Amino acid sequence: MTWQRRGSAYIGFMKHVLPFMILASPVAADPAVIEGVRYENGRFEVTLSHGDTGWDDYADGWRIELADGTVLGTRVLAHPHVEEQPFTRSSSIAVPAGVTEVFVRASTNVDGWATATKRVTIR
Repeated sequence: MTWQRRGSAYIGFMKHVLPFMILASPVAADPAVIEGVRYENGRFEVTLSHGDTGWDDYADGWRIELADGTVLGTRVLAHPHVEEQPFTRSSSIAVPAGVTEVFVRASTNVDGWATATKRVTIR
């Protein structure tokens, strides 16, 4: 088979297959955004925003971690917040003595735990 015929066959093949490849591609990630964090008297208040659409896609939690990834505590968000954006939820989470910074990581029920964190200084 000559180069031109192979190229033509490939283009014909791709013309039919490409639309299915695009449809099968994963949807772009829509991580929850940590808008703010407040820590006082052993209690974290975390404000999140996310394009919650209902039970099919919503921010479902946040957690407090040490720099090495050790999870100190998790706040589960049990339902979507479609009409309440951004929203704040709190949780009492113990921080070990001597720790001066922690990291907050958000989660969605579609994408799981985000790769990005927000650093929080503990005073």
